[in-house]
Amino acid sequence: MDTVKKSSPIPVSLLTGFLGSGKTTVLNHLVQQPLFRRTLVVINEFGAISLDHLLVAHSNETLVMEVGDGCICCAMRGDLAKVLKDITWRFSRNGVRNYDRVIIEATGLADPAPILHTLMTDKNITAHYRLDAVVTTVDCIHAMDTLDHHPEAVKQAAVADRIILTKSDLIDEQQRRTLQQRLAILNPAATQLLAVNGQVDGPSVFSANLFSIDQKTPDVVRWLNAEAYAGNPSSRYKSVRHDAAQTLYSSKRSIVKQPDINRHDDHIPSYCFTFDEPIDPELFEGWLDLLMTVKGADILRIKGIVNMRNRTGPVVIHGVQHIFHPPVELTGWPSDDRRTRIVFITRNVPRSGIEDTFSALTGCAALPTNTH
Repeated sequence: MDTVKKSSPIPVSLLTGFLGSGKTTVLNHLVQQPLFRRTLVVINEFGAISLDHLLVAHSNETLVMEVGDGCICCAMRGDLAKVLKDITWRFSRNGVRNYDRVIIEATGLADPAPILHTLMTDKNITAHYRLDAVVTTVDCIHAMDTLDHHPEAVKQAAVADRIILTKSDLIDEQQRRTLQQRLAILNPAATQLLAVNGQVDGPSVFSANLFSIDQKTPDVVRWLNAEAYAGNPSSRYKSVRHDAAQTLYSSKRSIVKQPDINRHDDHIPSYCFTFDEPIDPELFEGWLDLLMTVKGADILRIKGIVNMRNRTGPVVIHGVQHIFHPPVELTGWPSDDRRTRIVFITRNVPRSGIEDTFSALTGCAALPTNTH
């Protein structure tokens, strides 16, 4: 029944955030912005009686669809695949889709990994959709306590591409900076945005287009953001006003010593491996297979651009735990930098453990991350 005409894959953004972190408030503002007038919102929650969909603003141009009972990111994951396949033709007219993007709002207790697995590997989905960005809301009032006691919240922040800090006006500046530093250490590459009265700039959040293989020149460098892992990430953030939101941009300026936030041990180390020389494809694949077999459940996310021997262009890899998106070989390098750069976000897996296995199999040693 899927007779929709072929077109570029539709971007899908995943919106996560712990219970009470303000996802619905942010979504309410977003769907009223012109950018989102051809958006289909898929809302998920626990329980037999749905409430969230009553809180989301409706318009004649914004489509809102509710998945139903259960959790699409775990027990109901199969239903997510079915929903995305069905909406391809259900929300179409004369064989043409009448929406240009999809936002999936996950329940506050959701582990984002299974949703990402489905978006990355289900052939019925990848034929029509592509993962655009993972966005997480963080409640500034309760965030430190939530991160201390709820591993789900830590994982949501760790794998995000964008982090929206809500209710920032209800805490003082020092508390906010301490939270920002903790999040920067937890996830150095994620852009942090401050929502003002629940409002956030839509293009800054969801028009990430972080990596799209249908682009003529994929923005792999920005997607990878390897330079964010050089040195101490908590020392590189400054706040810049951006309309209704404040974006925290990376800054190379050195600043005074920050408060000690290492007492909050989130067990989520992240790091970037850099290699100057091209890597043998078979050895590289064997290394990844070994790593996924031994530590797959604790490798939360891998992003990389790899210089393979006897290849003209680089190979882009993207994995979430033990599931990998099919590698994509680009026709050319996005810049003059030909180094292999692989970003790891892990749970209780030290850099040395990954580096030692790679060195043992390939005979190559990783360069220090801060070689820029």
